[in-house]
Amino acid sequence: MDDKEQKKQDEMADKPKKLGDHTEDFLEVLEKRLIRTVFQPIISLRDGSVLGYEALSRGPKDSLMYSPVALFDYAEKENKLWELEYLCRIKAIEAVFALNKRFKLFLNVNPRIIHDKKFKQGFTREYLDQYRISPEDIIFEITEKSIVNNASEFIRTVDHYKEQFYKIAVDDAGAGYSGLNLISDIHPHYIKLDMKLIRDIHKEPTKQALLKSFLEFANVTNTHLVAEGIETRQELLKLIEIGVHYGQGYFIRKPDSLPTGPDRDIIDLIRDANTKKNQIMERTVSGLYIGNISTNQRTLSRNILTLQVYEMMEEDRSISALIVAEEGKPIGTLTRSELYRNLSGQYGFTLYAKKPVERIMEKDFLLVDYRESIEMVSKKAMNRDYDKLYDLITVTRDGKYYGVVTVKDLLEKTLQIEVNHAKHINPLSELPGNLMIEHKLEECIRYPEGKFILYFDLDNFKAYNDVYGFENGDRFIKGFAGLLKKKIKMDSDFIGHIGGDDFVAVVSQEDAEQLCCCIIEEFEQLKCDYYNKNDMDKGYITTKNRHGIEEDFPLLSVSIGGVSASRHDTIYQMSENISLLKRICKQKPGSNYILEREA
Repeated sequence: MDDKEQKKQDEMADKPKKLGDHTEDFLEVLEKRLIRTVFQPIISLRDGSVLGYEALSRGPKDSLMYSPVALFDYAEKENKLWELEYLCRIKAIEAVFALNKRFKLFLNVNPRIIHDKKFKQGFTREYLDQYRISPEDIIFEITEKSIVNNASEFIRTVDHYKEQFYKIAVDDAGAGYSGLNLISDIHPHYIKLDMKLIRDIHKEPTKQALLKSFLEFANVTNTHLVAEGIETRQELLKLIEIGVHYGQGYFIRKPDSLPTGPDRDIIDLIRDANTKKNQIMERTVSGLYIGNISTNQRTLSRNILTLQVYEMMEEDRSISALIVAEEGKPIGTLTRSELYRNLSGQYGFTLYAKKPVERIMEKDFLLVDYRESIEMVSKKAMNRDYDKLYDLITVTRDGKYYGVVTVKDLLEKTLQIEVNHAKHINPLSELPGNLMIEHKLEECIRYPEGKFILYFDLDNFKAYNDVYGFENGDRFIKGFAGLLKKKIKMDSDFIGHIGGDDFVAVVSQEDAEQLCCCIIEEFEQLKCDYYNKNDMDKGYITTKNRHGIEEDFPLLSVSIGGVSASRHDTIYQMSENISLLKRICKQKPGSNYILEREA
């Protein structure tokens, strides 16, 4: 079967079918276990690395039962939902076992059966051990399209799986009207955005605004977004620009019986788009090259007829101006308004339609080098004559045409950079926030030589806030940030404030252990200034726990987990290992550190 036929079959599988009378076909699928598992990769939109694979179930080819929609419609009709869900899950697990590979597996789960005892039995550690699958590699995809009848019981069940280290994803977010309640109730690790929201995202500002709201929510709650159904290059590039974390879809890779990642050209496209985006985000306005925000636009030959240019602009109304070039060097520009002005009037069309475009092109235009700063180009653009104020800015590199920048782009990017610079510095600690941290960690993975990542987590901080108040809590955060700035070399190393009581640092590997010891020693002295004498003498404070019951809590302590950058291929993998070390460290009383080589 060729790619087009495969895509057609899979698209048909996603469309609802009329039930008709195919009960015998459905029961045959169950009886003979005629379910086939295919895998579709979910990849990072930062570097193209594979996060995991969604397991998709298909019935026999060339039959109505090939469609999972039809299968599950019949399952409900025949009261066989549990049996079909079980068969799909066991076939997926068997398929993974047969491959003898470890990867994260996204499994679709109907929320109406997740609390079923038989379901829980299928995901005990003992059961999965026989298939050599870890709970940490399982992500349950719960669709918002299905109604949750008993919300409190459902939430308790989800919490149970989280405690066993399973991950939770809310599927089809944006497809219905109950999704926000589901997301707020279960606090998922992933939010999968419905493909209808992703379709033509590059053309629809309303969808982009909605997606940015999802992203802001995700960043605040430490949740990851996954865009489903990416079908075009333009959709992918817009999602990268907005900052969506992960994606899947036919443009990346179609479902396959073998778990296969994206092709090299897709990875290169993602990395190139992020490189350009990072160049914009990491520089200040005065240091940003104009070339970083230019777009490459087709050029015209000086000999092309004016009539041909007119027809070109009439066919594509989005073209506001064009560049005329000779041997790669820009020699003139032509705006739509200037073209119309020359062709209008009693004799305009007759005079110029059959003449080369060089006769009416503008030879006095703003030409700037790729490496000129936005600040300098902005001054040049605003100093033009009023009638040329909004003309294109032409960019060259090494004397050759490189691209163009509109005044609109110039103003938008300037504002965006200024806002982002303020937005991504934590106002409390005055340390870089999540976006800058992410860029730094990506850099460490690309160039890991001698880099070590330390994660700092303040223990019992909520109890301290409850007893001493948020104002004193903020004072302590500032004090701890000051301690880190004092001990870590700001000129060569990096410190970031993830938010709340979580911090991260990138230091040299040879300094890591000594730094941990020094920071813990000073931390123990620092905290004495933030407790009253009675609490310090007792060694604990008393306040209500999350269940409203009074409990004694130890004094503040710091847990430090550290990993080597060279042992990780993705930020996700690095975060997983740091989280594991942090959990081990927090089980010890008082302030402690644990580094990767000790684990």
